[in-house]
Amino acid sequence: MPDDRPTAKQQRYLRSLAQRTGTSFTPPQTKAEASREIKRLKELGASARHELREDRQAIDDAFERRGGDAAVRRHETQGWGSSARWK
Repeated sequence: MPDDRPTAKQQRYLRSLAQRTGTSFTPPQTKAEASREIKRLKELGASARHELREDRQAIDDAFERRGGDAAVRRHETQGWGSSARWK
């Protein structure tokens, strides 16, 4: 039985499209699912940059409002979504 898992190239492209469109997606289990999700995200078009900035700012602010020692501070992380990392 041939390997039907999505290719690494499909997965990278999906992540790129999700960031560009300001959306998320469920990781596909097959190449066909990946192709359908790529098509869906391409049809959405890119989000306006100001919308992406505003969304990120709102999330950052929400984390900081939680307070306490466990709160994530803006200066402690870099990246966004699944690519976010501690500095």
